[in-house]
Amino acid sequence: QVTLRAGAELDARQVNQYTLLVRAACPGEDEVEERLFVRVTVGQVLRCDTPFASAEGDVVQVLADVAPRTPLYAVLPQPLGGLTRFPSPSFLQFRLRNHNTPLTLTRRGLVLAPDNGFDRSKDIQTFRLEIEVMDRRGHNCSGAVRVEVLPSRRPRVTFLEPHRAVTVTGGIGPLEVVTQVHAGGDNVHYAILAPVAPALFTIDEVTGEIRSTRRLEVIHAHLLIRAYNALHPDDHATATVNVTVQRTDRQAPRCVPAIFVSQVPETLSPGSTLVTLRCTDSTSTDECLHYALEGPPSSRSHFCMEGPRLKVNTTLDYDSEAMAALSFQFTATIVVTVGRQPLQSTRVPVLVTVTPVNEFRPACPNGATFTVPETAAFGTVVGRVAGTDRDYPRDSLEYSLEGGSGSAQPFSIDRHTGEIRVVGPLDSQQQKSYRLVVRLTDTHNDLDLKKRQSCLCDVSVRLQAVRHQLPVCIPEVQELRITAGSPGSRQPVTRLVCHSSPDSVALTYTVVGGEERPSRGANQPSPWCDTEQTLSRPGNEDGRFRLEGNTLVYLPNDRAEPRTFVLLVEVWGGSGARRQSIVVALVVHVTPRSTPVPPSTTTQHTTLQKEPLVVTQTEGVWHPPAWFVAVLTISGALLLATLACMARNLLCR
Repeated sequence: QVTLRAGAELDARQVNQYTLLVRAACPGEDEVEERLFVRVTVGQVLRCDTPFASAEGDVVQVLADVAPRTPLYAVLPQPLGGLTRFPSPSFLQFRLRNHNTPLTLTRRGLVLAPDNGFDRSKDIQTFRLEIEVMDRRGHNCSGAVRVEVLPSRRPRVTFLEPHRAVTVTGGIGPLEVVTQVHAGGDNVHYAILAPVAPALFTIDEVTGEIRSTRRLEVIHAHLLIRAYNALHPDDHATATVNVTVQRTDRQAPRCVPAIFVSQVPETLSPGSTLVTLRCTDSTSTDECLHYALEGPPSSRSHFCMEGPRLKVNTTLDYDSEAMAALSFQFTATIVVTVGRQPLQSTRVPVLVTVTPVNEFRPACPNGATFTVPETAAFGTVVGRVAGTDRDYPRDSLEYSLEGGSGSAQPFSIDRHTGEIRVVGPLDSQQQKSYRLVVRLTDTHNDLDLKKRQSCLCDVSVRLQAVRHQLPVCIPEVQELRITAGSPGSRQPVTRLVCHSSPDSVALTYTVVGGEERPSRGANQPSPWCDTEQTLSRPGNEDGRFRLEGNTLVYLPNDRAEPRTFVLLVEVWGGSGARRQSIVVALVVHVTPRSTPVPPSTTTQHTTLQKEPLVVTQTEGVWHPPAWFVAVLTISGALLLATLACMARNLLCR
């Protein structure tokens, strides 16, 4: 029994294997010696980061205006700091040792800002948290985090004019601007604090414009306005506005409602009443009230007045370009006059928004049949399923394949465009066509997003068989002469001109063999006129040649003697069992720059006879021995004789 020595510490990063020499002997027998190998692997050790585990602890600086419960620090295996080399923080327990801090530590090791935020009246605040981390096995480590709260740098919200008095003339209509307040700061919004439920005025929370909600009479109103930072509501200021409405001799009817805003579905039938105005004459006279509709021609054609009732005049078709041009809204004004006197009139603004209704089911295209070659690459577009929907917005559809994508259905469909793409291998010998079921679901066609309609469409995809042929390269044998450039440069030698059938099949070029020979004289015969030989030794051992696509590139070095390289380049297309390839031979004579040669700046291409090149290919063929052939012949004869006897007995019966 081999045990670990007491007090020993193992560290796989320093020593990951020990070799022990063990000797054993039995009485009366020779001693046996063997070696025992002990391998040390890296275990799940709980460790803390250096900044977090140091005596000073990690430091985090935040601004005093940070939002309440904002994460400030994470004791997690992240670059922010915390734990490293641990599988998951969900297996850890985090405990706060000191509790004299307003900060909060969550179960997942997040340090949060106080529930009410920091006190922004102080200059700099510092909080220290001592945190202990423990895993399920009892391993623990501890550290500290110091949070420094810095003063806020953003400007505070202040009113430029904290007190304002406004005087307006009586008879001012609804939603007319009375005054406007301004406050400085960031993200400033406005609200009316007093009166709590303002009945006469409203304020635009962004612009600060104060408007009347109805026709104003002789009043004196006191408004308390608050301006606040929308991102930090505790940063606010207040101002007072005194509004005085003076008396006027103008008399006009009073109408309820003073403004009409409504949403109606597009299926609302003509003749329906939208609103009935209740108007009274302020002078309590018996004169008749007259109602008229003013506004754009589109509004006056879709709506009409019958006395105090606003009615729908024609169909409100949401699914039309004309309605879309109006942003699906109609604006108009109902003018109520007393005795047809313009000075004794009231104007009631009207805003009607038409909402969509999902009325129609999506429709499938006619004859959704596509053809794709079986050699189509991954991601190739097969076709597009062009579904239609008469609801606006037109043809707003989502597409999906019933059954999903897989080996039995190697296609996918784009959710938004309906394009069908190839996502798997295709083989016309195994399956000639596929039947896809595409679901069309309409979107954004109803105010209620749950009201959606769908239909199923049959799509046929036929595979087109492709006849694969060997790639063709012209020429198949080349002899080239180049003058080496400066060391470290990149020198193109030649470009292989090859094509495949079909043309869509991509070709791949690889140097598969060759040899290097000493250079011959200019008048000596070509190396292809030598005796028959097989090129098996690589001619590119030092990496002087490189293929970049179909371009052969030479990388010069500082060698001074001429050199000749014989290279074999395999050109193949297709993949798997359909892979087809040929071999192109290249003879490259490299002359260094120091060797006197006729000046030449271009590469010489020479097409050589192909007879001297012998490429040997060996195929394994099984030739059975003679006794095996004899046994097989005799067995076949006996089988035929047995079958003949059985047939004769059956005929006799």
